[in-house]
Amino acid sequence: MDHVFYSWAAQAELNPITVDGGEGSWFWDDKGNRYLDFSSQLVNVNLGHQHPDLVAAIVDQARVLTTISPTVANSTRSKLAALVAERAPGDLNRVFFTTGGAEAVEHAVRLARQHTGRTKMLAAYRSYHGGTGVAIGLTGEPRRWGTEPTNVDVVRFFGPYPYRSPWGTTTPEDETAAALSHLQQVVELEGPGNIAGLILESVVGTNGVLVPPPGYLAGVRELCDRYGIVYIADEVMVGFGRVGEWFACQAWDVEPDLITFAKGINSGYVPLGGVVISEAIASKFDHKPYPGGLTYSGHPLACAVGVASIEVFERDGILPYVRSVGADVLGAGLAKLAESHPSVGEVRGRGFFWAVELVKDRQTRDPLVPFAATGKDAEPIGKVTAAAKARGLWPFMAGNRIQIAPPLTTTEDELRQGLEILDDVLTVSDECAAALD
Repeated sequence: MDHVFYSWAAQAELNPITVDGGEGSWFWDDKGNRYLDFSSQLVNVNLGHQHPDLVAAIVDQARVLTTISPTVANSTRSKLAALVAERAPGDLNRVFFTTGGAEAVEHAVRLARQHTGRTKMLAAYRSYHGGTGVAIGLTGEPRRWGTEPTNVDVVRFFGPYPYRSPWGTTTPEDETAAALSHLQQVVELEGPGNIAGLILESVVGTNGVLVPPPGYLAGVRELCDRYGIVYIADEVMVGFGRVGEWFACQAWDVEPDLITFAKGINSGYVPLGGVVISEAIASKFDHKPYPGGLTYSGHPLACAVGVASIEVFERDGILPYVRSVGADVLGAGLAKLAESHPSVGEVRGRGFFWAVELVKDRQTRDPLVPFAATGKDAEPIGKVTAAAKARGLWPFMAGNRIQIAPPLTTTEDELRQGLEILDDVLTVSDECAAALD
């Protein structure tokens, strides 16, 4: 604490645990407390802690070549790029590697602007795209506020949120229609000829685990096609198995122009991210230089873990496991918990990515804590978080929600164990809601 400066935090108010180790779906601190990781840390440890195949990949690559300039070819980097391109939808066939998701977003926007000759970007209010300059400027949620002005040419729009519809709809289909009508109006009012790209999380992550209602992503694709706007799917959080697909957009049979990825590509064992690029955009740079680069683009150690990760996904049937167990154990188990806890307003999600939205009252749907709550207003969520950790469950808390994102290798028994703890934790939420009523 004397020398490390921590992210998104008031430094003097921090009291973090000291983590000594981890294995599979568990990690432990220096006092011997064990935690079932229902957050995959920052929704990135998709294959769990200390996976032997991923650790071995780092060691094996380190014995051959630890690092090399991105200006030369490298077989490990090339192999991973091919594996990613083979699993991407449509003609997304080239990969630009970065060291994380925010950098991936930075370069996706640069590609969109270079391709169209336009500057303006469209981004949703309920979104997070990263902490660097352009990425935080695109971000719609409160973490952007402290960085403004960001000097990013961005216009925001409302995405669909059936539980708290901005348009007062009552069905998912009506929400889709209203959201697309709203988005078209934004495009028309901003001038289509000024808009380079639209960036959208295929499943909104930190801001609610908002699964797109039927037809929404297809409608966004059609609108972008109509106006020549580059469609960027931000899949930093939901790519590589989180919702049971290589890329989440494939669950809705949608092909973006660019896909950003990071986190799950190699479970965060070595920093890695990137952009998957359509041929139409990539070919623009066949005979003119792309104006961008990174010292550690396609780092061999990071790429080696990425290759090993995809091999584990294939060998162990991770994607079908996430689809089936995510529905039958996580989804069904959370729905059952909702029946017995009055502070649960809604449960929603897909695969190994779910949100439990906590409310004061189910009828009014008033959130358990106000939007962007701090201080005393945030105390109820603080109590819920403390209750989970005290019982050995490490949660992913955001706003008035408990978000569920365990490693994709978590066993059915471990998931049920986590749900049992969560049942107990939600009693604390019920008590907080009753006290606020």
